[in-house]
Amino acid sequence: MINHDPFGARQQLKADSIGSVSYYSLSRLEAFGAANVSRLPHTIKILLESLLRNCDGDIITQEHVLSVANWQTQGTRYEIPFKPARVILQDFTGVPALVDLAAMRDATKQLGGDPKKINPLIPCDLVIDHSVQVDYFGKANALLLNETVEFERNAERYEFLKWGQSAFQNFRVVPPSTGIVHQVNLEYLAHVVFRNKNNVCYPDSCVGTDSHTPMINGLGVLGWGVGGIEAEAVMLDQPIYMLVPDVVGIKLTGMLPPGVTATDLVLRITELCRDFGVVGKFIEFYGAGLTNLSIPDRATLSNMAPEQGSTVSFFPVDDETLSYMRLTGRSAELIDLTERYAKEQGLFRTDSTPDPEFTQLMEVDLGTIEPSLAGPKRPQDRISLSQVGPTYRQTLTTPVGIKGMGLSGQDLERSGIVSRNDAHEKITHGAVVIAAITSCTNTSNPSVMLAAGLVAKKAVERGLKVKNYVKTSLAPGSLVVTDYLKQSGLLGFLEQLGFYLVGYGCTTCIGNSGPLDESVEKAILENDLVVSAVLSGNRNFEGRVHPLTKSNYLASPPLVVAYALAGSTALDITREPLGEGRDGKPVYLKDIWPEPWEVAEVIRQFVTPEMFRERYADVFTGTKAWQKVEVSGTELYAWNEKSTYIRKPPFFEGLTPDRQEIRPLTGMRVLALFGDSVTTDHISPAGQIAPGSPAALYLLGKGIEQKDWNSYGSRRGNDQLMSRGTFANIRIRNLLVQGVEGNVTVYHPTGERMTFFDAAMKYKDAGIPLCILAGKEYGSGSSRDWAAKGPFMQGVKAVIAESYERIHRSNLIGMGILPLQFAKGESAKSLKLTGVETFAIDISDTSAPQQEINVSATAPDGTVTIFKTISRIDTPIEIQYYRDGGILRTVLKKLV
Repeated sequence: MINHDPFGARQQLKADSIGSVSYYSLSRLEAFGAANVSRLPHTIKILLESLLRNCDGDIITQEHVLSVANWQTQGTRYEIPFKPARVILQDFTGVPALVDLAAMRDATKQLGGDPKKINPLIPCDLVIDHSVQVDYFGKANALLLNETVEFERNAERYEFLKWGQSAFQNFRVVPPSTGIVHQVNLEYLAHVVFRNKNNVCYPDSCVGTDSHTPMINGLGVLGWGVGGIEAEAVMLDQPIYMLVPDVVGIKLTGMLPPGVTATDLVLRITELCRDFGVVGKFIEFYGAGLTNLSIPDRATLSNMAPEQGSTVSFFPVDDETLSYMRLTGRSAELIDLTERYAKEQGLFRTDSTPDPEFTQLMEVDLGTIEPSLAGPKRPQDRISLSQVGPTYRQTLTTPVGIKGMGLSGQDLERSGIVSRNDAHEKITHGAVVIAAITSCTNTSNPSVMLAAGLVAKKAVERGLKVKNYVKTSLAPGSLVVTDYLKQSGLLGFLEQLGFYLVGYGCTTCIGNSGPLDESVEKAILENDLVVSAVLSGNRNFEGRVHPLTKSNYLASPPLVVAYALAGSTALDITREPLGEGRDGKPVYLKDIWPEPWEVAEVIRQFVTPEMFRERYADVFTGTKAWQKVEVSGTELYAWNEKSTYIRKPPFFEGLTPDRQEIRPLTGMRVLALFGDSVTTDHISPAGQIAPGSPAALYLLGKGIEQKDWNSYGSRRGNDQLMSRGTFANIRIRNLLVQGVEGNVTVYHPTGERMTFFDAAMKYKDAGIPLCILAGKEYGSGSSRDWAAKGPFMQGVKAVIAESYERIHRSNLIGMGILPLQFAKGESAKSLKLTGVETFAIDISDTSAPQQEINVSATAPDGTVTIFKTISRIDTPIEIQYYRDGGILRTVLKKLV
């Protein structure tokens, strides 16, 4: 609650359409010596406005405001408390967040407090989009069949979410079969300019429990992904404590060449940003080239901020923003408020607006962008479309690594036969066994979705067909996409190529690709083939899309259709025919690729504001299946001890109001020794539950048959199962067991090899704490809180890595795990650490942020190696979180 306005910044904004509203004027700060406010990056202005509006002299001080008002491109970066306008969640990360809030209510009552204090105090929306799986495909009723299976698998979770909607205030749930969280946010939930119940307006902003939350940056809304743990604290009106960021300005000039898509552009931007180095920084786009990018194009670029490495990839509000708000059916009053407020605050961009001042600069000529894919294992590894086929053989024979499969020359000759639907097809290395139009990255963009429809139309008219081993799927990010595909008549052509609707959710992009046909799977396994997935998603890490697709490529929707027709990533589709037409002549990509004017005309005719208004008029109602889900209305959740989906977590056990002390960590053994680029997909339980794994044995022990196991993601509300699935990824490489992939580590006291969970439990029984050694970019990828909760449950007390991805570092502290960073130029390898040592960390209650901390490693022969590390507890408040054992314990102690 704001209790004063020390800068006299509260002003009135008046107009006939909006009446009179209050706002906090940034220009008022010029009277306090902040002469450069007008030239600040837009992202910094939004942070500044939040501080100015919420300045209360206690949590947010005048010093906080003035430090940001005087932001310098190369200045000192201070910690600030930022209060976003709202929180956005999806169900995989939202369920464990809600489980924690329910457990906090129980803990509050046990400590003598009022459980109702545990309640979201700012608007929170949860969109159920991560649960649908592609079990059925290639048939007209696939959507209904997949929804039926989804509700059967997730009945307990959906009942729990409905309970949350009724038990908590400020908490809404967008039901299944509606859309993908970021697309729903873009098309409906986002305000651009927020107007609260006190008639104060301010920039819309949000944090979300999904790493692709920055997609909303394309609409001029500042938002980024945080761990579920941090998001829970924000729901309870706690600020996010962050260092004021460096801001990298990317100047865009020119316009995209004909036939080049926003997908091609984002893959190039991602490649450039990874080379440039933007981790932990804000990106802000500027320049005249912005005028040539639609909001869906911009949202595509913003969506892949985590792949680029940035916290946000932001586009300022301009005329395109207002046009998109009109297109998506926002009210005339909101559009007028957005324009007037943004112009009043210096947040509105035009081609003649003076450029902001940035920390670093990049420049990209849109005219140089070319059709591209990214793969085979990382989104930043862009390949020109013309080089995918010609270099695929090299990919196969390159030693195993981020760009290689390690096959010998003899291995290249292997092949198999797929017999399906009364047809027999030869299948070889590079065969495209999954072609998925999926993910908010691209399905939010009418230009690429309708281009895919036009490619399908031209292909069908030429008589082309998809190979019988290709699993095709269409999973739009909102119901509006289906409407304009139907209205334009293009959906039928996609269906003729097998691209039937399978669901409204993330599906293949998050590993919910479902099983391959048995004959396809048999051919792959019996002949040990390296096969491909081509998807219009944002992530292609090993083991993510499907366990059997070792090469995975990101592509635009029209190229997904093209590769489904070609049937192989070993084919050069820019020169070789996609297939033979009904006239017996070869058909090439250029023969079916639409002209820009064709795409533009279909958009003009068939994408209308009425579609958006109609679809979002009752967005919270849901299908009949959702409406049938029953819920109890108590303020405390009635935990079911027999549930294998929702269980009361142990994170608040033993909590007291007393102050805790930070003590040295001693006697630690290494649970895992990792190299570079270990992602949260590797760490966190994700995808399918492998037979024979600790998680599978747990479910069998509970009487759950394999057909009902569902996925790890759907069971994130069960700590017992999730701890068993931590580090269970089939592609994880633990260097303690050289030459072996998967869920294997060493129990050092006996030298036995076993699963991570089994080893962790033996260490726990012996009272031995654990640590992890890792290389660069530890924890990159999705903002999975279980990538921190899982190691916590397994007894990990510290991680020592060469570098961290932003969200995961924060999540580790949020769970009371100490993140340390090797000194510059040092690593486990350079220090000759093999992981058999016993470690001690010299940390104390007087430790400060980013302090140098000594670590000692004692080898079995008694040799001691002492080396210096940097604490990656970056801010003072994080010291308190670590002291209390995690952020939620700190928040709960404050509330009680």
